[in-house]
Amino acid sequence: MKAIIFRRYGSPDRIRLEDVEPPVAGDAQVLVRVRAASINPLDWHRLRGQPYPMRGSEGLTKPKNTGLGADLAGVVEAVGSGVTRFELGDEVFGMSTRTCAELVRVAEEGLVHKPGNITFEQAAAVPVAALTALQGLRDKGRIQQGHSVLVNGAAGGVGTFAVQIAKAFGATVTGVCSSRNVELVRSLGADRVIDYTERDFTAGEERYDLVFEGVGSPSLAKCRGVLKPEGRLVVVGAGSGQWVGPLLRPVGGLLLSWFGSRKLLPFLTKRNHDDLLTMKELIEAGRVTPVIDRAYPLSELAEAMRYLEAGHAQGKVVITV
Repeated sequence: MKAIIFRRYGSPDRIRLEDVEPPVAGDAQVLVRVRAASINPLDWHRLRGQPYPMRGSEGLTKPKNTGLGADLAGVVEAVGSGVTRFELGDEVFGMSTRTCAELVRVAEEGLVHKPGNITFEQAAAVPVAALTALQGLRDKGRIQQGHSVLVNGAAGGVGTFAVQIAKAFGATVTGVCSSRNVELVRSLGADRVIDYTERDFTAGEERYDLVFEGVGSPSLAKCRGVLKPEGRLVVVGAGSGQWVGPLLRPVGGLLLSWFGSRKLLPFLTKRNHDDLLTMKELIEAGRVTPVIDRAYPLSELAEAMRYLEAGHAQGKVVITV
């Protein structure tokens, strides 16, 4: 079968499409023939081996996991003897590793049935980005109906889900994006849109119950300054830079949270079967619709990675298989 491989850290030029041995499903695993995958910032961080602290788990001088991709959607090809939720031919989506390939072995807990009202490409756009938004807003942000929520990076892969999920929870949502994305963010349900090329949201007088920071451009102290008393600032990922930023971001969050009632909460997404089911239900109910910027064939994943790394994608970048 064909699969994406990279054997050394570096630029997208390191990416190769190679013939590899197909995986075999274990007892509690499902073999999925992939119809679509998607890529996330985590993939280009892994490709480049940056920030450097991540090499402690990924491999010091070269990657331990030489595949890319964590999202997938496709059709069940085989099931292990202990699998009870899926049968051959089921259409599914979920999370695994090395998903930029023709066949992927997935733990049963990492999959749910694909909603019938979206395509495989849309389904592949969901898992990592949508769970990041859901867990950040609900678990870290403790979002409630009637809350005022600001989403910085509202037109990105995570941000487009965050706007829609916050509205589904009954919040009043302000989205921050560039001029070209204002109409997109408004179409997702945002009650108000701030064009950051014209206005700095951290310099305004508005105050929010929850700020979902998905970009990393404003300082954390400035973002914290627009929170109401008892407000919460949820920061996605580790931040930018090779060394200092990723190390200081969580430490800075803890220090800022010690002083006063406004909390700064960095976090990373966790795979969760129940959360995948929650997203499936929101999509089937028409309350969340995945946004896709571009789709690339598997053979052009290097070009897709360059586009994603440039940081201007509207919604998700999808890989068709």
